[in-house]
Amino acid sequence: MNGHPEAEEQQDQRPDQELTGSWGHRPRSTLVRAKAMAPPPPPLAASTPLLHGEFGSYPARGPRYALTLTSQALHIQRLRPKPEARPRGGLVPLAEVSGCCTLRSRSPSDSAAYFCIYTYPRGRLGGRRRATRTFRADGAATYEENRAEAQRWAIALTCLLRGLPLPGDGEITPDLLPRPPRLLLLVNPFGGRGLAWQWCKNYVLPMISEAGLSFNLIQTERQNHARELVQGLRLSEWDGIVTVSGDGLLFEVLNGLLDRSDWEEAVKMPVGILPCGSGNALAGAVNQHGGFEPALGLDLLLNCSLLLCRGGGHPLDLLSVTLASGSRCFSFLSVAWGFVSDVDIQSERFRALGSVRFTLGTMLGLATLHTYRGRLSYLPATVEPSSPAPAHGLLRAKSELTLTPDPAPPMAHSPLHRSVSDLPLPLPQPALASPGSPEPLPILSLNGGGPELAGDWGGAGDAPLSPDPLLSSPPGSPKAALLSPVAKGPPVIPPSSGLPPPTPDARVSASTCGPPDHLLPPLGSPLPPDWVTLEEDFVLMLAISPSHLGADMVAAPHARFNDGLVHLCWVRSGISRTALLRLFLAMERGSHFSLGCPQLGYAAARAFRLEPLTPRGVLTVDGEQVEYGPLQAQMHPGLGTLLTGPPGCLGREP
Repeated sequence: MNGHPEAEEQQDQRPDQELTGSWGHRPRSTLVRAKAMAPPPPPLAASTPLLHGEFGSYPARGPRYALTLTSQALHIQRLRPKPEARPRGGLVPLAEVSGCCTLRSRSPSDSAAYFCIYTYPRGRLGGRRRATRTFRADGAATYEENRAEAQRWAIALTCLLRGLPLPGDGEITPDLLPRPPRLLLLVNPFGGRGLAWQWCKNYVLPMISEAGLSFNLIQTERQNHARELVQGLRLSEWDGIVTVSGDGLLFEVLNGLLDRSDWEEAVKMPVGILPCGSGNALAGAVNQHGGFEPALGLDLLLNCSLLLCRGGGHPLDLLSVTLASGSRCFSFLSVAWGFVSDVDIQSERFRALGSVRFTLGTMLGLATLHTYRGRLSYLPATVEPSSPAPAHGLLRAKSELTLTPDPAPPMAHSPLHRSVSDLPLPLPQPALASPGSPEPLPILSLNGGGPELAGDWGGAGDAPLSPDPLLSSPPGSPKAALLSPVAKGPPVIPPSSGLPPPTPDARVSASTCGPPDHLLPPLGSPLPPDWVTLEEDFVLMLAISPSHLGADMVAAPHARFNDGLVHLCWVRSGISRTALLRLFLAMERGSHFSLGCPQLGYAAARAFRLEPLTPRGVLTVDGEQVEYGPLQAQMHPGLGTLLTGPPGCLGREP
């Protein structure tokens, strides 16, 4: 076998590359951790070979392959019995790889070692399906030498997946790999028409196990449960908090972090979202940022799970919203009034329908279209980037200053029915065939190591394979412990777990922590002269931070996670139902600003105030209904950290 590293070519880092960290070892202080998430080194040229070698296949009588690993893909070329003129499945983009492991045969006479990768390629109909590719390292006479080669490939691939630099001298050893990141997964079992737990068990947990991530999972039991949990969390024990639900659960997590006395450190805890709800707006934006095509349902979940496995944090703007009563909450998504909030809240009765509820709610809302008198004031952004649409796309009053951004140790675990860890928990997967192979795929066992290959995976006479313990347990990783037995009643969370004890149902009090709103005068006080004020009859007013209002609704296509702006969109009265429907249909492609609708307005702002003059209406913050009345908000740029995975430009082979 001729595995050898090649010369590395460097290329300049793209100026718009905003990835701020990776799944590497980070200081235990959350604030220091966030500061240490510096941009990664400049990426290697996509075609630069990092490793090249010849491998056999499993079963052993299969073809032989030449493998070439680059920074963005694994190239596979069949050598024997006959080289392929047009290789099928010969290119595996790293964007489709969740992880890898090394395996060994259970037959004492087999001196080969095995290198297995887990992939999620798109099928002919566009959906992703799980597949494995297993290669036989057999170029040396002894198992130890073959194992070292298989481990070298697995370590190199893992480093690339996690954004960790490879040494230029070609010495690739297990010391390059840090301990597995520790994630706290919070699952709303009622999300996504009750499918959230099934999807989490069947897809999310196997994938993050394949990626070698360590996790503890808690099922939320009531509203604001997640908020209570994170308020008492010992941050030093975790590298990230990931919600497996819709946008509402992440709203609880962020506000819980900002309601802590150490909020300045707590809010830097990286948070992520895996979409299993009816409203998956932020996941839609993460999916777009990762360079994937628009997706819904299970495909969106798999895309976001792949990005989570890659790691990488990105600054996240948070909007501080002060309500009429003086209470304050923090938004990562949107503030809505009028048609959008009406549809959101009134469609709650159709929640069992999943995302279809919004389509049905929109139709009902159009049938009973209302207008609302109100006053919208905002502090315009100080720089004028490019417009979201051609100049003729929007008719603007003189006062409407339209600005947009440039494009651009062992843990204790609580009972299994509510808390699941990465320790031994068998999760059988359906038998799917890998490309060009009739064998069923491995059965997963979440044991902190690699997935175990079932005895019937190979052909007749082929010994089954098992994980190589040396690579399965990187230096510093916690050893497996036993799970608590299944218990009934409230979960008992040991003090050493880093989780607060559950409390009885509690009201969510107003947030007294968080950064001050230095741009906002007291609510009800006159506004500074550099603010712009519009008093109109509105059909809707939407203040949005990221690009997406829903998984398939691109309300602000030019928005970025940390552009420091709140994007204000409004529709005045006088618009027909047909024209309004046309706007929302165009929003699926993000092209609504180019329709030339005279009632559509837009402005980019740093702060705003909304004063409803209509006595009745609905206001929502991140899809949650809040008290009706005047409110004001200020954007706090990059206050949070979002787990997004690498930008799309890093995950594809040119």
